Amino acid sequence: MSPEISTLSRKNLTRGLVQVSLDLKTIDDALAMAAVAVAAGADWLEIGTPLALSQGTAAVKELRNAFPGHPLVADLKIMDGGYGEAALYADAGANAVVVMGRAHDATIERVCAAARDMGLLVMGDDLGAADPVTEARRMEALGVGMVLHHTGHDHRSAHPELKLSPLTDLAAIVAATSVPVQAVGGLSIDQAVSCPSLGAGVVVFGAPLVISEQQSFTVNDGDLLSVLTDAIARVHAQEVVYP
Repeated sequence: MSPEISTLSRKNLTRGLVQVSLDLKTIDDALAMAAVAVAAGADWLEIGTPLALSQGTAAVKELRNAFPGHPLVADLKIMDGGYGEAALYADAGANAVVVMGRAHDATIERVCAAARDMGLLVMGDDLGAADPVTEARRMEALGVGMVLHHTGHDHRSAHPELKLSPLTDLAAIVAATSVPVQAVGGLSIDQAVSCPSLGAGVVVFGAPLVISEQQSFTVNDGDLLSVLTDAIARVHAQEVVYP
């Protein structure tokens, strides 16, 4: 059984977990993808940013009704109004919210205050940080319960020659912090599956599911269940290796 999301720590995160991100635009597609993810063995479901923007808290409520036992992560990318935005999604049934490291200290602190009041996990996203190691330390000091080391889609797409990847700095961020760490941004299945061996125990698979630079599966693909089931089993079989 996976640890309670609101009390997640390195001490109780000893084996790989899987979070499937529902980066979709409609509730129907999200419910269909979530059903595949749960059947494949996913531990957590993420209301991806496109879903949160297009459907708001209605998506959280529908997913909570359909999957009452699965933690829901709301990828809100909070930049201001921290307490209110976190509380809004907590009231709808979310178990975790994402705040951006580029936000003011006060915003991160307010999100963390809402988390204490409402039993949430706060994930601090370092996207855009000039020094991600320093940013990770700062976010942990401000109270986040997990660091998301995130290489953004637009940045990767604008600089293909650099082959940017969150795996590059992942070991340094894991070594610099004491909270769980997650790597996000353009990872293939094999790269994502490697994350627990690098100290990042909650592995994210996006939907559409990225197989490689040339191939992906989305909600209507017949092979999605078998591909995701195999990937999740590979993550669950691993111990998380911390420095």
